[in-house]
Amino acid sequence: MAADHDRPHDAVPPIPTYDEAVAGGSAWHHHDVAPSPIDGSSLAAAEADAEGQSLLTHHRHAFESANPNSQHPRGRRPRGYRPPTVETDDESNLFSSDADSDSDDEREADQVRREMQELEIDDSDASGRSRSSWGKRIGLSLSLPQWRWKWRWRIPRLPRRGSAGASGSGSGSGSGANDEATSGTQEGETPRPWLFQPPSLPKFGSAALFLLVGRVLAAVLVLGFMYLIFASDLFNSMARRMGSQMFDPESVRIHVQGSIDSRRIRDHLRHFTSYAHLAGTEGDFALMEDTEMLFQKYGLEGVMRDVYEVYLNYPKAGGRAVEILGPDGKAAWSAKLEEEDAEEGTTGHQTYVFHGHSKSGEAQGPLVYANYGSREDFQALKDLGIDTKGAIALVRHYGSPADIALKVKAAEVAGFAGCLTYNDPVDNGFLKGTPAPDGRFMPADGVHRGTVSLMRWVVGDVLTPGWGSKPNMPRMKVDQTKGLVKIPSLPLAYRDAQVLLQRLKGLGSQVPKQWVGGVPEIGEWWTGSSSSPIVRLKNQQDEIEKQPIWNVYGRITGIEQGEKKIIIGNHRDSWSFGAAGPHSGTAVMMEIIRVLGDLVARGWRPLRTIEFASWDGKEYNLIGSTEYVEQNDEVLRQDALAYINLDTAVAGDAFHAAGSPVFRKLLLQILNRVADPLQNATLRNIWDGRGADLEGLGAESDYVAFQDIVGTSSLDLRFQGERHPSDSSYETSEWMETVGDPGFVYHTLLGQILGLLILELSDRPVLPFDLVSYADKLTNWVTDLETWAAKQAKDHQPLSLDALRKAANDAAETLRVSSRWELEWEKKVLSTSGWESPGLGRQRCEYNTRMALFETDLLDEAGIPDRTQFKHVVFGPLLWSDDTETYFPSIRDTVLSGNWTLAQLTVDRVARVLNQAAVNLRQ
Repeated sequence: MAADHDRPHDAVPPIPTYDEAVAGGSAWHHHDVAPSPIDGSSLAAAEADAEGQSLLTHHRHAFESANPNSQHPRGRRPRGYRPPTVETDDESNLFSSDADSDSDDEREADQVRREMQELEIDDSDASGRSRSSWGKRIGLSLSLPQWRWKWRWRIPRLPRRGSAGASGSGSGSGSGANDEATSGTQEGETPRPWLFQPPSLPKFGSAALFLLVGRVLAAVLVLGFMYLIFASDLFNSMARRMGSQMFDPESVRIHVQGSIDSRRIRDHLRHFTSYAHLAGTEGDFALMEDTEMLFQKYGLEGVMRDVYEVYLNYPKAGGRAVEILGPDGKAAWSAKLEEEDAEEGTTGHQTYVFHGHSKSGEAQGPLVYANYGSREDFQALKDLGIDTKGAIALVRHYGSPADIALKVKAAEVAGFAGCLTYNDPVDNGFLKGTPAPDGRFMPADGVHRGTVSLMRWVVGDVLTPGWGSKPNMPRMKVDQTKGLVKIPSLPLAYRDAQVLLQRLKGLGSQVPKQWVGGVPEIGEWWTGSSSSPIVRLKNQQDEIEKQPIWNVYGRITGIEQGEKKIIIGNHRDSWSFGAAGPHSGTAVMMEIIRVLGDLVARGWRPLRTIEFASWDGKEYNLIGSTEYVEQNDEVLRQDALAYINLDTAVAGDAFHAAGSPVFRKLLLQILNRVADPLQNATLRNIWDGRGADLEGLGAESDYVAFQDIVGTSSLDLRFQGERHPSDSSYETSEWMETVGDPGFVYHTLLGQILGLLILELSDRPVLPFDLVSYADKLTNWVTDLETWAAKQAKDHQPLSLDALRKAANDAAETLRVSSRWELEWEKKVLSTSGWESPGLGRQRCEYNTRMALFETDLLDEAGIPDRTQFKHVVFGPLLWSDDTETYFPSIRDTVLSGNWTLAQLTVDRVARVLNQAAVNLRQ
């Protein structure tokens, strides 16, 4: 670089020593000397001076950039300093140097400069903007210069030298290939890169070596600390304590129990019942979007909709008719079919009267009355000599079986061409009390809608049994599935059934006393016969094989076993407005989500994940929940700890619960702390007073897939009473507010029960499963099976249940022994003043998993013969019965089929499953 002789230069001060150069916080002070011409020797000194100045003023600039009140403005570099470029590490080319300036002192200065460059970290780019990704530094020692602890990773750069140095020639000092002090290039020469030379190590005893060793030790300590936290159980233990101990469990219980707001529950019920919302319709889609929005509003994470394509049918306005034909073949009388529009102007058009999944078509034949439509009732008609082939059956709701699908199927098997179902006042009407809308019971025009798909044979979408109904998945044809009946059917109000029953007088045989219903103005009740009036049943409908339905999910993620889930679900679709079923449960679930979301906003987190689900398509055949389970069966088997179901959650004042025995002890503890203000007693006292107990699940709601397909321990909760106008257009929010639950007292109590259940299942360190109760029930159920099988045997050799008895006893003993582990855990934790070691915490989590998997291990992958979707060997529906207190369904079905050889093989197979479940629990 040519010297500028046209302007004066500041005198170059002497080269500072290393200690002077790195003195912490010192500014660059110029010596007060007279200006002098720059010669070769003074230029070398100026170069060293500039190097030292650039090093220190750079760090002062970094400080000044972070402090706006500093001497130099942000981005301005004092004294004309410019930073080195990526082409070279050598800053000496800012000045031209002669060869004879390379003295020993200058080389020493260059060496100092290089050492300082290796340690120096640049925190800013050319514009002065920070390049550091760290928000703050760790202060290690105030006695050391600040620049020593500025640390960034440097990419090694290749130094350059002039061609003279490359050839080994030089002047003055005779620098060679390893001499980095030779930094300039000769004028006109093209710089060439050196071969890569590794940087020299600091000398023993130098400050640089001390810094290097210190940094290595610091890195080892930091990495070790990070491993301790994240690669061991300490992080989970700390997180659990931060989430749980910051919030005293009893205080959380009190908060949740006291936060349930009956007014909010009422408002949710009003909204969800404000219009009809049959599965797959516009009303259903609108409520799905509202549900999704509320899940997000109340703080659930991962809110999503899940779409399935399923087979559904819909009624047509002019496609349905029930008529009595005259001698000329024309209609002499026609049923009204539809209910009075009780809520016109506030709830929109009510759903047409029809049967879900009914057979589309027409049928006509003589009318025959068949009581409740059981197989025994149809056999009784046959015994009376009544010809039922090609006839139209008239049967009443309720009784045994209560499932209308089994009634219609039994009529089909008996040879009927069609089936009509009606609501009789003796079961649900004015003979029981005041009808709706002023009372609890069904009015004269009230119609009990429902599905006639055979859920006990095929559950979920009838065209995809065993797998999720997603696009591009295989599908059966409608005429191939076992899940649909093959004769048309329609439901009636008793005002229409009255006319039909009157026309049967004197035809066929008088009915037994137990067949007599409560329809007024009938007089004598007769069965009818082939001479009965001809009835025409018309049921033309829309059938869609790939109708979209929408589930909605949201969760609160756990901090210890986040993959493990407590699932709470209720369906959203309804035959009409659905105040009791399902939206008493929907309103309670929304309130619980709001309360828990508020807790999360305050910093609370459960140990295990809480997941909420709004199912679609339940009313048809439990479609939404079943498709979800079939789509996610492997994950649910491993990670679903419990499922709590809400459906017709509030329809009376008596609390009922049905489910797996593992919930019994916990449920009774909760009932002890929830009081009924109207009866001035705890729910536990009321429960004990009526001799109640945990009931069998049966197969009536969305718990079926969880309990029977993937083996997730399930619980169904409800306040039940006398009959109500279920599945009719009279089941409105106004009815609930005035008759069903004025003041929403029992909605509030159910919210408290549900909230406490969720807290205990998701946040108690040891999963509160009652293994002892399961053990007792297992042995009792085997005894009941022995008694029942002996009655069925009659002239056959009785079943040998010895293997099953032994397996049940072994499993029961294993359950009792396993239940003692929690006491051992409590002793260990108490002995260490409440501290749980990482190893003990790991054992606890493994124990929780084993307890939950016991139910899953009771699955038989082969399933029940001819009904392979149902895999649980203890729980599950029977083929032709809706009795909720029957267990070991595969054994009972084979006995009822009369195949005693298969029945014995089934007993042995169930025993093997029980034995393996016990072995897995002991491991």
